[in-house]
Amino acid sequence: MLDRVEIEVKAGDGGDGVISFRREKFVPFGGPDGGDGGGGGDVVITADPSVDSLRLLGRRRFYRAADGEGGKGKGKHGKKGENLILTVPVGTVVSHKTQIGSDALIADLKQPGQQVVVAKGGKGGLGNTHFASSTNQAPRIAQDGESGEENSIILEMRLIADVGIIGYPNVGKSTLLAAASAAKPKIAGYPFTTREPILGVAEVGQRSFVLAEIPGLIDGAHLGRGLGHDFLHHVLRTKILIHLVDGSSLSPAEDMIRVNAELSLFDSALARKPQLVVVNKIDLPEVQARLAEIEGVFSGAGITAHFISAVTREGVSELMAEAMKLLSQATAEAEAGERIPQKVFRPQPRGITPRVRKEGSTFIIVAPEVERIVARTDVTSPEVRWQLKRQFARLGVSKALEKAGIKPGDRVRCGNLEWDW
Repeated sequence: MLDRVEIEVKAGDGGDGVISFRREKFVPFGGPDGGDGGGGGDVVITADPSVDSLRLLGRRRFYRAADGEGGKGKGKHGKKGENLILTVPVGTVVSHKTQIGSDALIADLKQPGQQVVVAKGGKGGLGNTHFASSTNQAPRIAQDGESGEENSIILEMRLIADVGIIGYPNVGKSTLLAAASAAKPKIAGYPFTTREPILGVAEVGQRSFVLAEIPGLIDGAHLGRGLGHDFLHHVLRTKILIHLVDGSSLSPAEDMIRVNAELSLFDSALARKPQLVVVNKIDLPEVQARLAEIEGVFSGAGITAHFISAVTREGVSELMAEAMKLLSQATAEAEAGERIPQKVFRPQPRGITPRVRKEGSTFIIVAPEVERIVARTDVTSPEVRWQLKRQFARLGVSKALEKAGIKPGDRVRCGNLEWDW
């Protein structure tokens, strides 16, 4: 099972606006009719119940959405680029690769059909019709399309299960899963028989819950040893844990403590999950002889241990009933503690105010909207330079330059264009 991939995504670039004028017979002054460029396509990740692995996405490193088409004459706007939709299993966590901490999370896709935009397409550039005015009826300026967003993201699939079975390798987790549900995990007498988490449905009366076997943990699992990080994150989704220990071990209680330490070192939230401590293999004579001793050790630590034999299924039905009871209690407490976040409306600014900074003797204009106009402008014509200067005044660039202390003759740079003021 491939349950973690890192990919690069790139949204589509916006199409360029066009400079065009009406060319019709008997219409000598037709005016501008340049259309706008289409917006670039978004990269969208959606949870699909029919997908059970990230294997297909892991085959490629880079994914890109379609670019928007450029505008055309006669007022024709370019077509918007198609969105790129990547399907992932339900339960996939999407996060930024380069960020750390809580801000790294982009979305937790827990519900079928839930989706998130991980890279937004660039805006289409404006055609020259947008720059016409009463004093500039033949604008020869247009706007480039905006570049689409780029992102490095991590997709991590986490099983959505109610109850997780944890414990050291070879304690009988697969046997218990097979005894409690219709799942058919591989069962053998050697460690790490199970190479990937396996789900099963356990029924208790008219109710049921999803049971997940988490492959064996060893000392140092929180550091990635053994199957370590590959499967520890699957435990995060479970509501309660069945902690299975081997009754034939020299110290079942010590085994439980060491596994819990690994969980706590990986994520402190795991140590707070409700647990049912279960001693397995009571069908063995050597375990039968030590039952009282083992129970006394757990009782002395304030822990109520359950005793089962996954092979003979002795005590399994009672254990599942106890798990259902604890699961119902944990679910009720979680729902009571949940807070519905208030909807916060954050109006977006209509535009970014131009900024000016000085590098040496050159004034640098920082204004994406203006840079996209400059990129599409041929400044060799005096008429075009005049029109561009009017746009600077309209967009607040001239005012920002004056505030920064510019004087006639100073050098100005915007995007790739540099000139004397």
